[in-house]
Amino acid sequence: MTSLRKPVIVRKFTRDWIAGYAGGGFGQDEAALEILDATGKVLTIGWHAVKWVCFVRDFPAGEQSNPERLLQKRFTVRPRTAGLWLRMTLTDGDELEGLAANDRSLVEGAGLLLIPPDTRSNTQKIYVPRQAIQTLEVVALIGASARKRSAEARRAESQPELFPANPEAE
Repeated sequence: MTSLRKPVIVRKFTRDWIAGYAGGGFGQDEAALEILDATGKVLTIGWHAVKWVCFVRDFPAGEQSNPERLLQKRFTVRPRTAGLWLRMTLTDGDELEGLAANDRSLVEGAGLLLIPPDTRSNTQKIYVPRQAIQTLEVVALIGASARKRSAEARRAESQPELFPANPEAE
């Protein structure tokens, strides 16, 4: 059973951060981000101040400098997951790479939802508001494996059988 509120760490351009819980449909035409913090207060943060929102597995325990534990911001090798490999420069000059879904969310909506380069870290997904992005580059389109399987199936169908199932039919 999934929760309606997800644990997030909101990183601001001022380098400070807020840990709390965000609703499932945030960022979809809302003027500000609402976060429920650990004390139960609802905080409202304007999107102009938000650098990124990291969906995390757990909240930091005593780690103040890098609470989202986002150590790799670039892919070291080509990703295996299907999607668009994006590289972006944020308005503060920070660079970030991630995988985005190849759908209408790239051109619509208030931001981009990315899978980070290191999926084993604390950060599971990153939401970057559009006003935080200075430049955006598509590095590669990583194809889905279903297309590969269908091509392999076509090759298997065109392969003649060496030993037919019913030898009397011939």
